[in-house]
Amino acid sequence: MAYGGGQYARQVETWRAFVEVFVPLLIIMDPAGTTPVFIALTRQMSPRQRSWAAVRAMLAAGSLIIGFALFGGALLDYLNVSLGSLSVAGGLLLLLVALEMLRGLDAAPDKDGDIALVPLATPLVAGPGAIATVIVLARQRPEAAVISGAVAALVAMAIALLLAGGIARLISPALLHFFTRVFGLLLAAIAVQLVADGVRALATT
Repeated sequence: MAYGGGQYARQVETWRAFVEVFVPLLIIMDPAGTTPVFIALTRQMSPRQRSWAAVRAMLAAGSLIIGFALFGGALLDYLNVSLGSLSVAGGLLLLLVALEMLRGLDAAPDKDGDIALVPLATPLVAGPGAIATVIVLARQRPEAAVISGAVAALVAMAIALLLAGGIARLISPALLHFFTRVFGLLLAAIAVQLVADGVRALATT
């Protein structure tokens, strides 16, 4: 009985750790907020290209998040980079994307870039908030629970982005162009908030 009770307690603790990783990460990734931005950024793509962009973005974001969960703390310590600095850098990068959306520039990938990697994989999905969360939780929770919770959150995010293709087909090009400007403004606000949070973190250290 004692052995069974101990095993049950460990299982409960593992599930609790899983939920403590999955829920915050999913909230930070914000599928409801990221999906409209994804639609706007991929407005010039075909449905197949949009789906493939979503898959590439989630694979890249997953690699970043899991990599930072395993080695992020040691890497930032080695480079002497704080989480505040990471937040400022991510905010500035996101602000550049938002300005392009506000100006109505084509967001389709060119020979020198791939929007599935930047800004979709990072900093939209695997942004400073998600990276900081997995680094902190990896120091407090079992490694298996952190990785499984992160994978579950990424799968949920991937489903949301793949469903975005059907939503995009229901929106006219003119309306999509209008929404691109609106979401560009919201994205700029998110970017400024990331910078402000990073500066605040740096000022208090």
